[in-house]
This record gives sequence, structure tokens and C-alpha cells, in this order.
Amino acid sequence: MRVGIDTGGTFTDFVVIENSRFRVFKVFTDPGYPESAILKEISRLYESNNHKQLVIFHGTTVGTNTLLERRGAKVALLTTSGFEEVIDIGRQNRKNLYNLNLLKDAPLIPDDLRWGIRERVSSDGINCEKPQKAELKRIRKELAKSRAESVAVCLLFSFVNPANEQSVVKELQELGLPISISHEILPIYREYERLSTVLINAYLAPRVGKYLSNLEAGLNRTSKTKDSSPAEHKLYIMQSSGGVTSAKRASREPVRTILSGPAGGVVATRRLGDALQLERVISFDMGGTSADVSLFVGNPRTINDANLGGLPVAVPVLDVHSVGAGGGSIARLDEGGSLRAGPESAGALPGPACYGRGGTQPTVTDAHLLLGRIDEEQFLGGNYRLNKKNAQTAFEDFLRRRSARLKRMTAAIKTPIDLARGMLAVANATMEKALRVISVERGHDPRDFALVSFGGAGGLHAVDLARALGIRKVIVPENPGTFSAQGVLLADLVKDLSKSELMRVPREEINDRLPRFSRFRQMVNRGYEKLEIAGKAEMRADRFPSGRILAERKLDVRYVGQSYELEVAWSSEFSEEFHALHQRAFGYCDRERELEIVNLKLRLSISMSKPKIRKERLGKSTDAAPAFLNRKFVWFASRKHPTSLYDRSKLRPGMKIKGPAIVAEYSSTTVIPPGATCEVDGYRNLIINCYAH
Repeated sequence: MRVGIDTGGTFTDFVVIENSRFRVFKVFTDPGYPESAILKEISRLYESNNHKQLVIFHGTTVGTNTLLERRGAKVALLTTSGFEEVIDIGRQNRKNLYNLNLLKDAPLIPDDLRWGIRERVSSDGINCEKPQKAELKRIRKELAKSRAESVAVCLLFSFVNPANEQSVVKELQELGLPISISHEILPIYREYERLSTVLINAYLAPRVGKYLSNLEAGLNRTSKTKDSSPAEHKLYIMQSSGGVTSAKRASREPVRTILSGPAGGVVATRRLGDALQLERVISFDMGGTSADVSLFVGNPRTINDANLGGLPVAVPVLDVHSVGAGGGSIARLDEGGSLRAGPESAGALPGPACYGRGGTQPTVTDAHLLLGRIDEEQFLGGNYRLNKKNAQTAFEDFLRRRSARLKRMTAAIKTPIDLARGMLAVANATMEKALRVISVERGHDPRDFALVSFGGAGGLHAVDLARALGIRKVIVPENPGTFSAQGVLLADLVKDLSKSELMRVPREEINDRLPRFSRFRQMVNRGYEKLEIAGKAEMRADRFPSGRILAERKLDVRYVGQSYELEVAWSSEFSEEFHALHQRAFGYCDRERELEIVNLKLRLSISMSKPKIRKERLGKSTDAAPAFLNRKFVWFASRKHPTSLYDRSKLRPGMKIKGPAIVAEYSSTTVIPPGATCEVDGYRNLIINCYAH
């Protein structure tokens, strides 16, 4: 039995596959103990399946939330003497160029938890000065008194020669603290990005490690049979790069899981795009807390310059842009009196007012309920009735408490319905901006793409957002509320490695006159071979299942003199690929200019078995009457429209629906506004034509 789990801020989603049978379910997340919902449901699965082996794939937001909420460990930093302030200095980039009173975010660690070590490795790897044992012993004693919970070690040029870092770690091991070491976590140049990444890893390690160890221990307890012998289980954790790794590795390198949840949705979107033969896709994932968007042509793009919580993270992550807009986003008025929705979220506890779990503030989910877009009887397949009266009360209280400020702001918001419509407009504006960031601002015309919408709240906003961007087609997959959990199940086992190898490319190579087995190419290949040997050894140590290991080799390349680089595949045509990519990215290229390789990158992967996507024949009838539930009035724009409500579980391939309509299902609700039409395809996707008449 294979189980995909995606823990979000509001719900924990489960996808279970056994003998080609596929089922999904959702439970509320416990913010204080996110593992509790998992263990409870896994226990039920063991009991109902005679304790058969479970293979669990888990996407988690523990690392993300820990960093964003600044609730990580007390970290001690050991670095080369004179570089203790690098984390404060950074790149001196200004987030708001014209704000003269801008305040920088507080660093993850204070000055009194930073130690400088007298040592020096040169840029070419020569060990000019080794750390003194007496100094290391003194630092170790001071560390013991500091009550630090984790240690980050990042010395200058350790990615070329790690000997000094190894000496430091050897001296500190008896402290019994988790130690994050830069030459293991990120052996590449640029001291600020390397230091920031290692520091974040150390900041997350105790909490993520504790979460995963509690989860493992709980799984061992719940899997015990009547004779007290535990049933077998395997636990894999989703990485930000779109592949899974062992729980043990994720505990040591939690920085690689900071976008674990959104990565699952991107992987599932690519699989769906392949089935539908779509090359250009925008994924739109709206849950209870945030909305995550990604654009890709062909395969999803991986970047190494992500920024989370104002800090750079230089490990590979899928190119996902997130904004604080979700179903649980709370209504508020900003300093200028303007209406906002989020980024604060009601989460699972207390949750939106209509959940009846103690929430008293109006949220986006409550707004949809008041406008009729969510049916209170059909939520979670009819297993959880929403409380419309609570939502109404929350909106009335908001208007009463803020009536004076609202009147000064605008005369348009007078009733709960006005406020609900305003909240949806504001939330849509936030998400539209995010979609423009990944499309228009990067030189892509969104009209050339299909929008794949998923997440518990995605279908409620997808068509409105598509129309705002000129996108004609919206695709809503089956079980969209658990789509990210499906993506976690589709991921391969992956090990990403990188190494800085600054070397100039011979001009003969650029002009394609270099022999195939030149000294330059042999040097590059030897570098990859060393990475491959180290990576395979780590995969064996993590007890990855045996299988064919695929190796994907890439390079970071730049023109000599540039301070930024582009990623290309390592092949005999890499230089031409770089010029073409530079032309697309920056509008020019110079084929006569000398090139420089900066980093070697290697991805090792083991393909995991994946559930097959079956295509059904379209039915002879296009009439969706068998799925019709009732007819109700729903607000669209400034007036109510009589709207048909359909049960998605009864929709069959070939059936068509004309808007306005609402399609309700267990994990989500999809809105088909006036002027749009919808057809169910052979994969049971809802294919919405946004501009049909």
C-alpha cells in the first residue's frame, strides 16, 4: 500500500493506492502537533489492511512554517575570523529602493552566538592557516555555556578544501548538538548564500528532526501487530526540488524541504500535462493558507536562488511563487483604511467562522459561503456541514466594529454581501499579481498557457483569474483538493549534488573545434564522476531501494566578468545552448566572448513505480442531468444568478455544463461563472472554456 500525505495549514490530505484502487480523504491539521493527524489515520489504515507494509510519501510544511514564523532553534555560528557579520551585510540589496526608513529583518542569530576562528584556506585550496586546538577547545566550552541547540559551521573556501571545517566539527562532536557543515550542505562559492543556507539548515534541524523522529516512532507504535512485532513501513520526505529522500536525510538537511508541499503539486501538474500533451502550463494551487503558482514550458524549472523569510536559500527548489492568499485568509483594514484579505490565516484552529471550530473573523471561505459559491450541505462530500449563520455573524460584527473607517474609505461596503464581494476581489488581485510575476514579468504571454487549478480553494477562483490574464482554458483535475498529495506519490527518489569548479572554457570549445576527448572535457567529466561516486555512496547509506540510477548533468555558465550565471545541460553543444538561453533571458548574446564554468550540478534519481492514468471513452450523451443536485441563487459580479449545482462524482466523460454552475465534490468546489462552459474529458478532468457563449 502506497500513501501520499500533504500537510497544509488547514487540512492534512491523504491519497491511498492499493492494488490499483485509489481513494482520498482529508482531516483537519493540528497546528501544535501536525504529526497527530497522520498517525491517527495511518493507524486506521494498518488496522483495516491487516498490518500490511505501507510505503509513505510525505510533503511537509514544518520547515517552511518554522522559518517564516521564526520559531527555530537557538543556533551558534562558527565562521572564519572577520566574517562574523556576513549574515548581516548580505548583498546590500534594498527590498524597497525609495524607502529611506526601511528596517531590516532581525538576523536569525544574535552577535553573542557568533564565533570567529583564526584559520584560512586560499581560493585555490591551499591551507594557509589551520585552526588551533586551544582556540577550538575554548570555543567548545563557551558553546556549552551558551545553551545553543544547534551549530552551523561555515569557513571561507571550505568548498575547495574542507580540512579546516572537518577539524572544527571533530572538536565539537562531544557537545552532542546537531551540526550543519557548509562543505556537506552546499559546497559552492559565494560566502553569503552558502552561509545563509547552512544557517537555515541549523535553524530548522532540531525542530524538523524532532518532528520526523516523533513521526517515525509513532509509525513504529501504530504498526505493531497483536504479537507486538512491528509491520514494515518506509517513510520518504518530499524535497523542494521535486524528488523524495529518506526521512533520515531530511532530518539532517531540512533546508531541502522548505517548499516540500508546493513541490508535490508541480510534479502532479507536469504528469497531467504529459497525459494531455500540454507543453505550456501554469499551475495554480490555492489552499487554506496560501496560493502557490508555477509556470513551465516542458519540464518544471529548478532554481538555486530562492528567498524565504528574507533569506537566500541556494539549494535546488522548484520555481514556485507563493502569496498569502487562501481560503482561511482573514479580512482586515490596513493603515490607510483599505480592505485586505490575508496574509494572516485562520488555519485549522480556529479556522473560518463557518467551520464552527471557534473562528469569529470573516475569511475568504466564509465569503464564498455567503455568496452561495460553496454549498453548506456538500462540504467534504456532505460529511461536514458548514455553519452559514456563524459566517453571517462574523461579517456583521466586522462591519459594526469598523463602520466608521469603512464609511471614510468607501460608501460601497454596507452589507455582508458587499464585504464578501470585496474580499474576493482583493484576494483575486493578490493572486493575479503572483500569476503576472511568473508570466508577464518573465517575458511569457499567459494567453499561450493552460491554467491547471487545484487545492481546496483553487476551483473557486480559477476562471476569474484566467479571464484577468486572458487565459482561455482552465483544467481542474479529479480530486483537486488532494492533488499535491498525489504529486508526492509521483515523485522519484532524488539526490542533488553540486560543486564549484571555476574554469574558463577554451575558445576552441566555443568555436566547436575542440577534440571530443579534450583535456577540458576530461576535467569536467572527472568532476562529475567524483560527484557521482559520492552521491551513490550516500544513497546506499540512506538505504534507498535498489534500481537503475539515472544521472543528469548540468552546468552553471556565465560570460567571463559576469556575476550571475545560467544553468545548461552538459553536452557537446552546451556553449550554444548558453548563448541561446542568454538571448532569451537578457535580450542579447555574444558568441565571441569567453565563457566560464562556475558550478557542476548532478542529479541522481531512481524512478519509483507510479499509478497509471487511465483514459475512458467519451459517453454518447453530453447531458449532465444525472449529476444535477439542485438550483440556487449565487452572486456573480453585482447580482444574483440562478445557478445549477452538480455532484462531480456523478459526472461522466463527455458530459457538458453551461455556466453559471457550481460543481461540488469531496475535496473542493469549482465555480463555472456565466459565459463559461465546461466539459468532462476522458481523464475526468473538468475542461473549462472561459469565453464560451
